[in-house]
Amino acid sequence: MARFVVILGAVTKPGRLNKAMTRMCELASEAEAGVETDLINLADCKVAFADGRAPQDYGDDTASVVARVMAADAVVIATPVYRGSMTGALKNLLDQLPIEALMGKPCGIVAMGATLHHYLGAEWHLRDVLTWFGALTAPTSVYLASSDFEQGEPAENARSDLKALAAAVLKMRVLTSNADGYLGPIPLAARKQ
Repeated sequence: MARFVVILGAVTKPGRLNKAMTRMCELASEAEAGVETDLINLADCKVAFADGRAPQDYGDDTASVVARVMAADAVVIATPVYRGSMTGALKNLLDQLPIEALMGKPCGIVAMGATLHHYLGAEWHLRDVLTWFGALTAPTSVYLASSDFEQGEPAENARSDLKALAAAVLKMRVLTSNADGYLGPIPLAARKQ
């Protein structure tokens, strides 16, 4: 059984992106039978600022959130666009993760902004960070704007894109399972000096 984890990198009260990611979990279950989903909403978790300590040394939710990501077979990372990039809360969680948490793991990206003007900002920055991890990132992402919602819920076009991304990330999982968990050379960040 595949474990499909969605990380929602916003600390604001649940809104449209939360509804879209809840729907994405449902769509992942539709895309592949037997998929176990887990939505990590950073608004519900207290993740300490990364300062070099081990996750279990913080005394908050940091260790459990890191463990949930480590246990994933496939990950989708979602963020609202803040100042043309991902949220600080999401970047902080990524800073807490050991390289093994995402190395060789299929990952998808979802970003959301009020308009289409910033559709690549968060995606580019996330791709840079996911490359550092050596994650297997889906070639295309989903960008949601206000126009992709009807009465606060993802519209049909948004649901279709979310389902396609979930299916792609789950299909990519097969590539890594046939390649001893990793494709290509080990990322530089994981090499022992």
